[in-house]
Amino acid sequence: MSEDRGAPPISGGGVLGANPSFVDLLASSRPDAIPRAVARPEDALALPHGTTVLGLKFAGGVVFAGDRRATEGYAIADDKMEKVFAADDLSVIAIAGAAGQAIEIVRLFQLELEHYEKITGDRLSLEGKANRLGQMIRGNFPLAVQGLVVVPLFGGYDERRQEGRIFYYDATGGRWEEEDFHSTGSGGRPAKSSMKKRWRAGLDRGEAIRVAVEALVDAAQEDVATGGPDPTRGIFPTVLVVSAEGAESVGVDEIRAAYEVVSGGPEGSAAAGAIGGDA
Repeated sequence: MSEDRGAPPISGGGVLGANPSFVDLLASSRPDAIPRAVARPEDALALPHGTTVLGLKFAGGVVFAGDRRATEGYAIADDKMEKVFAADDLSVIAIAGAAGQAIEIVRLFQLELEHYEKITGDRLSLEGKANRLGQMIRGNFPLAVQGLVVVPLFGGYDERRQEGRIFYYDATGGRWEEEDFHSTGSGGRPAKSSMKKRWRAGLDRGEAIRVAVEALVDAAQEDVATGGPDPTRGIFPTVLVVSAEGAESVGVDEIRAAYEVVSGGPEGSAAAGAIGGDA
């Protein structure tokens, strides 16, 4: 029986490219690189945790945003943490929970999507990406039981449906789709209450960004673990927009302008009424 010389073997056995899943490839060739349960669950209490992230639909896609604060118990671990990332050209993931574990899952998920596209020559559907992320979160469940809980939001632009979609998860990898907006993290409840007042179908891009920024401002006022905008230090939420044109990081100047509108700053309070329509 002739050998297949077109695909080199890998150390874990098998042929490179035989499986489009990067996680499965990593598990077979480098099992030590897959996150495993730790021996001492009490250690998880001293690790940085990301706090509040949210996502909402607008007419052209989705807007995802997150505050910049990471907490370590009752202390502030970081005031400039990034919690919202582009998963690929048409999807975005936002993290809340154990910061180090969450960022590791994000990086592995980004590689998973890139690997799948390179091996198959095709891109996973948005729903397929959401399902794959759920499987990865389920694989983290032993760590979640020990305190390293990761609860992300995922969304993007669905090319088949030609609309934005938002998915949220629980610690076991259970996946649900949200029809309009969702938030998670320690400030998730006040952020969602804020969006409930301001969100409406058919928001344009600028209105959606202002709704997201206002929700994070409201969450920061109600939740000590959520960091609000700090214009003096130049700290503003991370905001990503995903539409048919791709994933785009919103610039600091645009976020600052949105914050000034919702807070009645130099841009004037008159435009604030546009956020919620005529209500």
